[in-house]
Amino acid sequence: MDLGLGVTSDMASVDPDLLQLQDVPMLSLKPNPYKAHIDELFSQWLSLPETAKMVTTLLEEAKAGSPLSVPGSSFNVNTSMSNSVLPNMFPAVSTPPLSPRSVSGSPRSLMRRHGAGPSSLGSPLKWANEPAKEVIPQFYFHNGPPLPREMAERCLSRINQLFFGHMDGLRVEEFKLLTKEICKLPSFFSTTLFKKIDVDNTGVVTRDQFVRYWIDEKMVTMDLATQIFTVLRQPDKNYLTQDDLKPILRELLATHPGLEFLHSTQEFQERYAETVIYRIFYYINRSGNGHITLRELKRGNLIPAMQHVDEEEDINKVLKYFSYEHFYVIYCKFWELDTDHDFLIDKENLLRYGNHALTYRIVDRIFSQVPRKFTSNVEGKMGYEDFVYFMLSEEDKSSEPSLEYWFKCVDLDGNGVLTPNEMQFFYEEQLHRMECMAQEPVLFEDILCQMVDMIAPEKEWLFTLRDLKRCKLSGSVFNILFNLNKFMAFETRDPFLIRQQEREDPTLTEWDRFAHKEYIRLSMEEDGEDASNGSAEVWDESLEAPF
Repeated sequence: MDLGLGVTSDMASVDPDLLQLQDVPMLSLKPNPYKAHIDELFSQWLSLPETAKMVTTLLEEAKAGSPLSVPGSSFNVNTSMSNSVLPNMFPAVSTPPLSPRSVSGSPRSLMRRHGAGPSSLGSPLKWANEPAKEVIPQFYFHNGPPLPREMAERCLSRINQLFFGHMDGLRVEEFKLLTKEICKLPSFFSTTLFKKIDVDNTGVVTRDQFVRYWIDEKMVTMDLATQIFTVLRQPDKNYLTQDDLKPILRELLATHPGLEFLHSTQEFQERYAETVIYRIFYYINRSGNGHITLRELKRGNLIPAMQHVDEEEDINKVLKYFSYEHFYVIYCKFWELDTDHDFLIDKENLLRYGNHALTYRIVDRIFSQVPRKFTSNVEGKMGYEDFVYFMLSEEDKSSEPSLEYWFKCVDLDGNGVLTPNEMQFFYEEQLHRMECMAQEPVLFEDILCQMVDMIAPEKEWLFTLRDLKRCKLSGSVFNILFNLNKFMAFETRDPFLIRQQEREDPTLTEWDRFAHKEYIRLSMEEDGEDASNGSAEVWDESLEAPF
């Protein structure tokens, strides 16, 4: 009786909550149809005296902090049922039934069917949950993707055909077909490419030398811009200079049918080549450091222009960089201002540009070399290259290089923002000139409101270069400030006529339209009465150059 009471008191002291499993969210468990039966069996097991004694012992050991001696932890199949601490509630011969399963859908049967087991797949959970590894093919190649085998074979076959009968190699005059057909470069790159391969100056390039340079060194897999950049640049440089472009311009002058008339005038061949190079650097070399990088070359439009001039016999139809008529206009303008013909221009000469269109203050800023440092190396003098930059900026204020040029001029404190005070400083001279010409003056306050309406700057009354580049009318802001002739033309413009001109050829820039008109004027002056009517047909004809 005492033992029974002891067990009963021990059972009474056991907290049933300690024997309960932690609550598990019901959403994570599937409903078990045998739960009620299992709970009933568990309650019966818990009410047995042996169970109460075992639980009491475990609780005392837990309170004392000693290791738990869990009965049955070393249980094995050979242990007799009489030695087990757990009470025997079921007959010895009875075993629980296996859970029902589908033979065809069992993971174990699938593994057996495919010959896979724990030894080859590792953990079954890892095998089921881990996605198959996807092999991503290489997508970046430093010198372009590898040449497909069939294309390489065709290329080598064509190379063999072009070198057939030339066992000793090709001379420079025979190399142009290889440059065009195999390398896909403009034909006027022929001499430069030839010298790039013929490093020993033997005068010939053999088949093996060409294959080694173009195929083995992966030139064939590069994009066109990288090929041109690699052919033109010096071996120890990662940029192009003006001198790097001179060889291809010399070959262009020697081979292009539209420039044959210059063969007898060496001086103007050099001037034409210089002008083309200056125009290229004006638009392509955005950093203004005299070094064209591969990135700048790819972002510009020089390569399409090179391809165009190589295919077009009429040089004047290539408006980007290579037009002879554009060179003619620039050079004649410079020659008109350079009265002493020392190939230098001072302030007084530049003030006569455009029939005295520019103000003294803006000319002073140009000669202070704020927008661009002069290359003439003569104090107070502007050279021909400096004039090319000025003229391109003045006649096409819609281009980004022009906007940057004039923004630096007007930004007196160089803080990157045009303030009303800075703009008023330049407009004051415009206002004085209007009064001297008996023109009705326009107050600066009204002009400022008009410019704010045109540009819509992010901060009212403050203009940044970013604001100007977002607006198509930004050039008019600078004309208002320091070019009186263009300011008056802007005030009296015919918007319908402007739209009509843009519709006729939307690809033409302001510079293209100016050069077109100016070439007609200069041609009329040169030809006298033969072109006095100034019709468009006269301009389209092949006029003889005045040189």
